[in-house]
Amino acid sequence: MAVLHNRISQKELKQRLLEEKEPRTTISFYHYFPVADPQQFRDELYRNLEQLSVFGRIYVAHEGINAQISVPSSRFEALKAFLYSIAPLNGIRLNVAVDDDGKSFWVLKVKVREKIVADGITDPGFDMQNRGKYVNAEQFNVLTDDPDTIVVDMRNHYEFEVGHFEQAIEVPSDTFKEQLPMAADMLKEAKDKNIIMYCTGGIRCEKASAYMLHKGFKNVFHLEGGIINYANQIKEKGLPSKFHGKNFVFDNRLGERITEEIIARCHQCGKPADTHVNCANEGCHLLFIQCEECRQKWEGCCSKDCQDFIQLPEEEQKELRKGIDKGRNVFNKSRARLRPKLTDLQREE
Repeated sequence: MAVLHNRISQKELKQRLLEEKEPRTTISFYHYFPVADPQQFRDELYRNLEQLSVFGRIYVAHEGINAQISVPSSRFEALKAFLYSIAPLNGIRLNVAVDDDGKSFWVLKVKVREKIVADGITDPGFDMQNRGKYVNAEQFNVLTDDPDTIVVDMRNHYEFEVGHFEQAIEVPSDTFKEQLPMAADMLKEAKDKNIIMYCTGGIRCEKASAYMLHKGFKNVFHLEGGIINYANQIKEKGLPSKFHGKNFVFDNRLGERITEEIIARCHQCGKPADTHVNCANEGCHLLFIQCEECRQKWEGCCSKDCQDFIQLPEEEQKELRKGIDKGRNVFNKSRARLRPKLTDLQREE
């Protein structure tokens, strides 16, 4: 019987990726459709994608599929042919990464989840088939020229911070399931206006558009393929970009540049910067923005405490890390939840 999961260490897999000679193409895609047996569907995907040397992260649920993957560039057409051989996925849009080094993933993980996007929706009357209208890049630019159009960013605060569309409204929450009711409440006086939802690749804003219609909004749109598809379309068609900065992505790159503008600042010194990093202290792993000067000064750490920690012998570090639950460890400047270490560090500057 075939092994349907990885058995090689992460360290070895990363090394293999670095030694690869052939370039890889990073792709994301999703589709809401009924999946009768998610486990069986998951196993079929794993068998076929492993044969194509696909790496990445895929979630399967009764409501559909959500995938962020990379494939050797010479096998892109074979991957496309396999995906299109699955009837509900035939013709699905494959978002090709904008700023890609091919090093986004080094292992294939296909997991069964309750939902492909955690939304907190329990109302049995909610219907994903009743969703907003797609708009492409050209239509988005035209619609957003109308001052009565409201643009809503359905991403997290740290994604919004490094890049977003002109005049976009940020919904200040940490999770998508918090955002949905918050967005509906924020816009309750604008139920007859044009509302355009957007996100990274389309999966969150598509569900958000259905939620808004469910809550009685009338003219709801969502950006087809999200920021990734928008960036590719404006490049192909020579359109002006209404997106400014960098698009945060959930893989090893942590971002892809859409425009040269840097609209965020280093969380340590305050200089213009938009490079997200995880603290080099594995017991902290805080996601924050760090400029190159601070990276060198603090050795990739978020604070003096963490910098001192990584100087300890590895075995001592491992012992001290035992039992630590990092959870969703993200620096959130916009809501003033400053970690003491960062606050102390800034006082030293």
